[in-house]
Order: sequence, then structure tokens, then C-alpha cells
Amino acid sequence: MVDVRGLSCPMPVVMTRRAVENGNPTTLEVLVDSKTALENVTHYANGAGYKVEVSDFEGDYKLTLTK
Repeated sequence: MVDVRGLSCPMPVVMTRRAVENGNPTTLEVLVDSKTALENVTHYANGAGYKVEVSDFEGDYKLTLTK
């Protein structure tokens, strides 16, 4: 799980990209706390070949990336 809550863009995308590049996971969960991070991480993940599901997580958002 990648927790990028409290970080400003572009860090949420950078940290998500690092997690993908380090392990090429088939499933990855990312926690974000803003609509901007939600949109940017979703855009990156789609470009990297992941399907993204979004759900509420304790008032924030949990993105589940799957290949």
C-alpha cells in the first residue's frame, strides 16, 4: 500500500510510479486525500495499464490498481 495522504502533487504520482517500477505489482492500493491526487494518480495508472477502482477510506480515497 502506498499512502500519499498529505502530499502535494506531483509526489503522489511519483511515489505511485516508484511502487509500480520497483515491483510491477498486479494489484496496488494507493491512499490519497485530495481530488487532484485522485485524478493524477488515476491518469498515471491508466497510462501504465492499470484499471482503477476508487472507494472511500476513512474520509479519504483508496485507489485499487489492478492489471
